[in-house]
Amino acid sequence: MTDDPFLQPEETSAAAAVAAIGEDLDLFDDWMDRYQFIIEMGRKLPAFPETWADDAHRVPGCQSRVWMEAVHRDGRLFFAGISDAAIVSGLIALLLRVYSGRTPEEILATDPVFLKDLGLLEALSTNRGNGIAAMARKVREVAARHRGA
Repeated sequence: MTDDPFLQPEETSAAAAVAAIGEDLDLFDDWMDRYQFIIEMGRKLPAFPETWADDAHRVPGCQSRVWMEAVHRDGRLFFAGISDAAIVSGLIALLLRVYSGRTPEEILATDPVFLKDLGLLEALSTNRGNGIAAMARKVREVAARHRGA
């Protein structure tokens, strides 16, 4: 179904997605090029339904406005997300590339420390770093609620 707002995984596992993101980022020599790549990832996210851009879907703790939704299908969690800021939508795309389409157990086993390991947190402003941490927390909270379901 082509109008599915939930991101389908490209890689077979969260660990493979983290490794692929690292390889993608390594292609660029400076952070301006990496930012452009991240923004492009955000532009490729599936369309987020306008009706979900409300307080019920808003992720607290983000400087920009961020909305996320999740669905549990066949033992896996799929996520949709968007922001009103291009770079933040790209960060959402990075997170969803790692976490969407995974089991709750795999999500909980994949520590968001990869964001620091890839150098993303250091390259972002403190507010953006706090925002991506809030998004990762939201993903993990959803996974914790669905563990064993």
